[in-house]
Amino acid sequence: MNVEILFFEGCPNHAIALEMVRRVLDREKVEAEVRLTEVTDEKAAETVRFLGSPSVRVNGVDIEPGREDDSAFFGCRTYTVAGKTVGVPPERWLVEALRRGTE
Repeated sequence: MNVEILFFEGCPNHAIALEMVRRVLDREKVEAEVRLTEVTDEKAAETVRFLGSPSVRVNGVDIEPGREDDSAFFGCRTYTVAGKTVGVPPERWLVEALRRGTE
């Protein structure tokens, strides 16, 4: 299983996202290769279909439900969780993506 964190340099949330990924993998006892991928510009964002920084993918699929058809975006990413805007996806999305990845 592969978990990828896509980010751009200067993103204040990619280190927090990495900590969250490691914490969830440890708690759920999932072995996965964790890879950090720096996206350097808009062209690179288009190439990898970047949805903003930080983005977390499991086996190449973004963990946020319903984002499959979104256009690439080079900038800071926010997530709406329980009516609040946050800079890192919730752990439950990662857990659900990990479970789908092992099916």
